[in-house]
Amino acid sequence: MIQKEIEQYIERHTTPEDDVLYKLNRTTHLKTFYPNMLSGHVQGKFLEMISHMIRPEYILEIGTFTGYSAICLVKGLSEGGKLITLESNEEMESFASEFINLSGMHDRIELIMGNALQIIPGLKEKFDLVFIDADKEQYVDYYELILPKVRNGGFILADNVLWGGKTVYDNKPDKETQGIRRFNEKVKNDPRVEQVMLSIRDGLMLIRKIRD
Repeated sequence: MIQKEIEQYIERHTTPEDDVLYKLNRTTHLKTFYPNMLSGHVQGKFLEMISHMIRPEYILEIGTFTGYSAICLVKGLSEGGKLITLESNEEMESFASEFINLSGMHDRIELIMGNALQIIPGLKEKFDLVFIDADKEQYVDYYELILPKVRNGGFILADNVLWGGKTVYDNKPDKETQGIRRFNEKVKNDPRVEQVMLSIRDGLMLIRKIRD
């Protein structure tokens, strides 16, 4: 994984967080048990940049956590666009909602609580961009459900595809590592998409749908 000094250098040369994201980052580290689930400064800015490049009309996020990545992604929405973010942990609802409201983007972000595998089939939108960052064991299931709902030429971003290096080095993988490995292999061998794996933070897979 990237050395700490290199990470710090990357952070110093990345546009700083705005005030809301900085406060959200700090508060997440102070008040949650697993703050490393947060996308954070560098990855958050990358998500924002990708969104600005695509200018999506509809974004789907699977896994809200405290709302950091949703706030980053929504900044690149086209006029009149919407971001739908799904979260299964009820304890995160008020936390995420507070910062979504603070961001001033609450009218463009729809937070839906519940099991994503049950919610996704009922979504009617055709998505330009999807961000997967939820239960690692279910990544393949999320992928299969959402790919038909992504327009041709649309993009999927999947987080944690390196999983702390376990996808490469772990000889006795736990269920989460196995889930990520299955997902990586699924995408690699799927003729409907093309993809590039990036070493940003814990690994990001950028996937483009090329056909149904």
